[in-house]
Amino acid sequence: MNILVMLISLVAAYLIGAIPTGFWLVKALKGVDIRTIGSGSTGATNVWRFAGRTAGISVFAIDLLKGFVPVAAGIQLESALALPWPGGMLPVIMATAALIGHSKSVFINFQGGKSAATGLGTLVALNPLVAVCTFATWLAVVLLGRIVSVGSIAAVISSIIYMLWLKAPMPYVAYCIVGFVYITLRHKDNIKRLLNGTEPRIGDKPVTPNS
Repeated sequence: MNILVMLISLVAAYLIGAIPTGFWLVKALKGVDIRTIGSGSTGATNVWRFAGRTAGISVFAIDLLKGFVPVAAGIQLESALALPWPGGMLPVIMATAALIGHSKSVFINFQGGKSAATGLGTLVALNPLVAVCTFATWLAVVLLGRIVSVGSIAAVISSIIYMLWLKAPMPYVAYCIVGFVYITLRHKDNIKRLLNGTEPRIGDKPVTPNS
């Protein structure tokens, strides 16, 4: 029975993460497929550039919840089940499923965003103080350099340090390491543009994907 509950929870975490917030919102507001604009991402940054601040903030908030809800549920579920592994594993597995769901959404042909906001949501559920420190790192880097992708990569690196500093459970630390690798890979096109000096800064107008 525990295995069945876990499988259902895993699928639910993926499907919650897979809700294509940015795609649906821009489609409703502008009648445009956000995947054909700017970076092609459905995340908050690309939505902000094309559809404005309110739309971008709305997508960020909802995407954050997409990470928070499955992990918070996983923490409660783990405490109710007798599982043969160290504490923290189930929330981490659900967090990973939500990240993958956001970036590889079944609803839009396994495309999606970069998973940064959803990843932050998972941290809020796992360790709120780590989440606050990670967000502060992101904000500081973005304010200094005005490049969101750099802030996202710096933030996910910092989350590992904060988890270790606060002596979080090892599954949480391992999750941050996996998240760093995954989110950095999701930003590979941004990294190429950074190296070429063409990565857009805050305030730049959206262009066609991969340009």
